[in-house]
Amino acid sequence: MSAGVTVRVPAKVNVQLAVGAARPDGFHDLANVFLAVGLYDEVTVTPADGLRVTCEGPDAAQVPLDRTNLAARAAIALAERYGRTPDVHLHIAKDIPVAGGMAGGSADGAGALLACDALWGTGATRDELLDICAELGSDVPFSLVGGAALGTGRGEKLTALETGGAFHWVFAMAGRGLSTPAVFREFDRLTRGTDVPEPVASGALLDALAAGDPDALAATVSNDLQPAALSLFPELAAALAAGRGAGALAALVSGSGPTTAFLVRDAKSAHRTAEALRASGACSAVRTASGPVPGATVL
Repeated sequence: MSAGVTVRVPAKVNVQLAVGAARPDGFHDLANVFLAVGLYDEVTVTPADGLRVTCEGPDAAQVPLDRTNLAARAAIALAERYGRTPDVHLHIAKDIPVAGGMAGGSADGAGALLACDALWGTGATRDELLDICAELGSDVPFSLVGGAALGTGRGEKLTALETGGAFHWVFAMAGRGLSTPAVFREFDRLTRGTDVPEPVASGALLDALAAGDPDALAATVSNDLQPAALSLFPELAAALAAGRGAGALAALVSGSGPTTAFLVRDAKSAHRTAEALRASGACSAVRTASGPVPGATVL
């Protein structure tokens, strides 16, 4: 019996999320600047008599344990490609918020894919793994790659980006999740009848990342889904205001939300901002992390 394989996968924050109009297939073209940050899920894969998913950690009760789970779908996709049966036990140790806009589900998909690849010795190339990731979801390729990257198309076509240093973040968790499809539907409703521009990455933002300059990055972060997230979850405005009041350089909704993300200057500022957010009562939990960090990694 083979021993198990454990893969660690980071969360992400979108420092820019530019969203185009809905395409005929229902997706949206994006210019999505991802930064992987040091909050992690771990996926452990061991041989089993059939496919089984278990989960532990914060919000584990919200994670589906059937074949709709992205980790299960990743195992099935890799098995089908290599003519195997996906007879594995997938155990997810969660530390990334569930339904929080930080790609926790996508991280689990990428982690399961890499772990099954290692367990089965499929010899899949990086490009083959990224191809399966793109089939699983728009954020899954970045969870595999990590670091910093620009995602185009629906976010799955990645270009690695240079970063000149670490960026420090504080994340405020909301008391409930937000559905990504629901946020995109609200974006469509709010922009109906308007001329939605083509999504383009900000040159000033890419320069700020490359320079490792938090002040310059703070001046350029943006999220086109933020109005939709606030429309569906108005209480997020209080968390954003609390973080700004605590001295954060920038405050924004992370991806489709509802986690709110605060860019700060250094680790000391992160601690101060986190304490103020905890005291504000505007969120259910607070975490600090820095990035960029590597993507899915076999431990």
